[in-house]
Amino acid sequence: MFIERELNSGKRTGSIEVICGSMFSGKTEELIRRIRRARIARQKVEIFKPAIDVRYSSLDVVSHDENAIRSTPVENSSNILLLATDVDVVGIDEAQFFDKHLVEVVAQLANQGIRVIVAGLDMDFRGNPFGPIPGLMAVADYVTKVHAVCVRCGEIAQFSHRLTEKEQVVLLGEKDIYEPLCRRCYNKANKVR
Repeated sequence: MFIERELNSGKRTGSIEVICGSMFSGKTEELIRRIRRARIARQKVEIFKPAIDVRYSSLDVVSHDENAIRSTPVENSSNILLLATDVDVVGIDEAQFFDKHLVEVVAQLANQGIRVIVAGLDMDFRGNPFGPIPGLMAVADYVTKVHAVCVRCGEIAQFSHRLTEKEQVVLLGEKDIYEPLCRRCYNKANKVR
C-alpha cells in the first residue's frame, strides 16, 4: 500500500521514526540497522549526532556493542537543515542532547519527503522526559520503545540510573556512571540516595 502510493504519486513520502528507551537498550544499534538497510536499498543517507557526544568517537555514531557508522557532528538542530540536502534518509543519534527546535527541524525534513530516523533517551536519570524526545514522539509516524535488562534483578529495564552524586542533567558516561534498572530497582536505589 505505502510503496504503491509512493510510486503512483511520483513523490517521496516523508516520515518520522523515533527509537527511544533507557541507556544500554539498543537504540543506537537499531538506528544503525535501519540506516544500513536504507543504504542497501541504494538510498542517499546522512547521519547526524550532537557535537558534544565524543564518548566513543568524535565522528562516528557508535553503539555500546561497538558497531559504528560515519556521521556528521553538529552543534545545534538548525545545522541539520543546512546539511541534509539531496538525501532520502536522515538519521539522528542522541537526540535528547539537541535543542527543543529539533522537533520543528525533523517535521520540516519529513514534510520535504525525507525519512527521518531519530534515536535518543526518553527519560533523564531522574525519570523525567528528556529534551526534545517527548515532542518528537508526539509528531512521529512510528515510535519504537526498546528496553535494557535490569542489572540488579534481570527484569526489563526502562530507567537509566546514575551511579554518581552529580546532579547536572547532561553527564556523558557509560557503565561507570549509569546502569539500566527496572522500576522496582530504580525506586529502591533512589530511596537509598
